[in-house]
Amino acid sequence: MKYFVITDSTDTQVGLRLAGIEGVVVREEPEVREAIRKAVADREIAVLLVTENLAIMCADLLEPIKMTGHTPLVVEIPDRHSKGRAPDSITRYIREAIGVKI
Repeated sequence: MKYFVITDSTDTQVGLRLAGIEGVVVREEPEVREAIRKAVADREIAVLLVTENLAIMCADLLEPIKMTGHTPLVVEIPDRHSKGRAPDSITRYIREAIGVKI
Protein backbone atom coordinates (compact mmCIF):
# COMPACT_ATOMS: atom_id res chain seq x y z
CA MET A 1 0.00 0.00 0.00
CA LYS A 2 1.33 3.41 -0.91
CA TYR A 3 0.65 7.12 -0.84
CA PHE A 4 -0.01 9.13 -4.01
CA VAL A 5 -0.34 12.88 -4.46
CA ILE A 6 -2.33 14.86 -7.01
CA THR A 7 -1.24 18.48 -7.00
CA ASP A 8 -1.19 21.63 -9.09
CA SER A 9 2.17 22.66 -7.64
CA THR A 10 5.48 21.32 -8.86
CA ASP A 11 7.01 22.36 -5.52
CA THR A 12 4.55 20.18 -3.61
CA GLN A 13 5.14 17.22 -5.91
CA VAL A 14 8.93 17.52 -5.66
CA GLY A 15 8.82 17.88 -1.87
CA LEU A 16 6.65 14.82 -1.44
CA ARG A 17 8.73 12.92 -3.99
CA LEU A 18 11.75 13.52 -1.75
CA ALA A 19 9.77 11.78 1.00
CA GLY A 20 9.14 8.81 -1.30
CA ILE A 21 5.59 9.72 -2.34
CA GLU A 22 4.85 9.44 -6.05
CA GLY A 23 2.41 11.80 -7.70
CA VAL A 24 1.33 13.90 -10.64
CA VAL A 25 1.08 17.61 -11.36
CA VAL A 26 -2.16 18.57 -13.09
CA ARG A 27 -3.79 21.96 -13.52
CA GLU A 28 -6.83 21.64 -15.77
CA GLU A 29 -10.07 20.13 -14.49
CA PRO A 30 -10.26 17.26 -17.04
CA GLU A 31 -6.68 16.26 -16.13
CA VAL A 32 -7.50 16.39 -12.42
CA ARG A 33 -10.58 14.21 -12.84
CA GLU A 34 -8.66 11.65 -14.89
CA ALA A 35 -5.82 11.55 -12.34
CA ILE A 36 -8.33 10.97 -9.52
CA ARG A 37 -10.06 8.16 -11.45
CA LYS A 38 -6.73 6.44 -12.17
CA ALA A 39 -5.60 6.75 -8.56
CA VAL A 40 -8.87 5.34 -7.21
CA ALA A 41 -8.66 2.40 -9.63
CA ASP A 42 -5.10 1.57 -8.53
CA ARG A 43 -5.43 -0.98 -5.70
CA GLU A 44 -1.86 -0.24 -4.54
CA ILE A 45 -2.79 3.30 -3.45
CA ALA A 46 -3.99 3.41 0.15
CA VAL A 47 -3.83 7.17 0.77
CA LEU A 48 -4.60 9.76 -1.89
CA LEU A 49 -3.30 13.23 -1.11
CA VAL A 50 -5.00 16.04 -3.05
CA THR A 51 -4.09 19.71 -2.73
CA GLU A 52 -6.91 21.96 -1.53
CA ASN A 53 -7.39 23.87 -4.77
CA LEU A 54 -7.84 20.67 -6.78
CA ALA A 55 -10.09 19.13 -4.12
CA ILE A 56 -12.37 22.16 -4.35
CA MET A 57 -12.34 21.92 -8.15
CA CYS A 58 -13.45 18.27 -8.07
CA ALA A 59 -15.44 18.12 -4.83
CA ASP A 60 -18.33 16.34 -6.57
CA LEU A 61 -15.98 13.50 -7.56
CA LEU A 62 -14.09 13.26 -4.25
CA GLU A 63 -17.00 13.43 -1.79
CA PRO A 64 -18.45 10.00 -2.67
CA ILE A 65 -14.96 8.47 -2.40
CA LYS A 66 -14.48 10.03 1.04
CA MET A 67 -17.87 8.86 2.27
CA THR A 68 -17.49 5.17 1.35
CA GLY A 69 -14.73 4.49 3.86
CA HIS A 70 -12.88 2.31 1.37
CA THR A 71 -9.39 2.81 0.04
CA PRO A 72 -7.97 5.08 -0.93
CA LEU A 73 -8.33 7.39 2.01
CA VAL A 74 -8.60 10.90 0.51
CA VAL A 75 -6.72 13.60 2.39
CA GLU A 76 -6.80 17.25 1.38
CA ILE A 77 -3.45 18.93 1.95
CA PRO A 78 -2.47 22.58 1.78
CA ASP A 79 0.24 23.81 -0.51
CA ARG A 80 2.13 27.05 -0.33
CA HIS A 81 -0.51 28.85 -2.41
CA SER A 82 -3.48 27.84 -0.27
CA LYS A 83 -5.83 30.58 0.79
CA GLY A 84 -7.31 30.98 4.24
CA ARG A 85 -4.25 29.75 6.10
CA ALA A 86 -1.45 31.61 7.79
CA PRO A 87 1.54 32.17 5.48
CA ASP A 88 3.70 29.88 7.62
CA SER A 89 1.09 27.15 8.16
CA ILE A 90 3.03 24.41 6.36
CA THR A 91 6.26 25.29 8.14
CA ARG A 92 4.45 25.37 11.48
CA TYR A 93 2.79 22.02 10.73
CA ILE A 94 6.17 20.40 9.96
CA ARG A 95 7.69 21.89 13.12
CA GLU A 96 4.83 20.57 15.27
CA ALA A 97 4.75 17.15 13.56
CA ILE A 98 8.43 16.27 13.56
CA GLY A 99 10.11 18.95 15.64
CA VAL A 100 12.24 20.38 12.86
CA LYS A 101 12.47 24.13 12.42
CA ILE A 102 12.73 25.17 8.78
